[in-house]
Amino acid sequence: MTSFPKDHDTVLQAHGLGRRYGRRWALSGCTLAVPAGRVVGLVGPNGAGKTTLLRLAVGLLAPSTGTVEVLGAPPARSPAQLGRVGFVAQDAPVYANLTVADHLRLGRWLNPRWDQGLAEDRIARLGLDPRRRAGRLSGGQRAQLALTLAVAKRPDLLVLDEPVAGLDPLARNDFLHAVHDVAAQGVSVILSSHLLADLERLCDWVIVLVASRVAVTGTAQELLATHHRLAGPPAPDITCGQDVAGGHVVQAQHGDGRTRLLVRFPRPGEPIDDPAWTVEPVTLEDVVLAHLGAQVRS
Repeated sequence: MTSFPKDHDTVLQAHGLGRRYGRRWALSGCTLAVPAGRVVGLVGPNGAGKTTLLRLAVGLLAPSTGTVEVLGAPPARSPAQLGRVGFVAQDAPVYANLTVADHLRLGRWLNPRWDQGLAEDRIARLGLDPRRRAGRLSGGQRAQLALTLAVAKRPDLLVLDEPVAGLDPLARNDFLHAVHDVAAQGVSVILSSHLLADLERLCDWVIVLVASRVAVTGTAQELLATHHRLAGPPAPDITCGQDVAGGHVVQAQHGDGRTRLLVRFPRPGEPIDDPAWTVEPVTLEDVVLAHLGAQVRS
């Protein structure tokens, strides 16, 4: 199992975190750590608690149980801490009746670390007319405006909740390029997305969240180095959760006269000495989907 980073190396820590709406738990028993200086991909099925977790992290919700700390303190504890966290929600909320320039003025008034030069430069490079009302912008332009407001705060942590879900491929590509540029400046990023190809392209740390529990976490490189696809003769008795060839079976597929397993090994580069199995390469998407499927079946 991957070890979590030490406290001083994290931007977000959750312990037994939960949020309840009446009798329904949107998140419960969540314990995880998000490392600093990384682009972290948060992935999980609908209902796993991803959005609830991120809203708890930015102070839009209060926990029902457990604790959460962001940048070493409870979320939204002070205006100064609020200024250290940038947030873009899934619908890229902006004020439809305000112009682009109005949004920048509002950002300058509300954020003590606001960088007007950075905001104006991004707007110019994006080709956004400062006089245009946000309600008349395209979806991609609204998302870029929301990202500009978050980035111009000069945050230490940027939290993005499904920010490209409704964008066309070109707008999504432009947005992800912008996030990459922000991360290159040393800003920690948490990106929630269903688009595994985007996560594989952008993120260097992955957290798979299922039913509010961390199914697997680690660097993309580590996950690829500790997971292998094994192919061999029919072995219908092998199921998820068993140990095979020194590793733990995450996914078992049987058919066409053969068995194919996705196996997690305790250490990177673990040798596979069993001649019954042929090793096949895996992608990060293979690893994530296997763990998601294993949790659903359990």
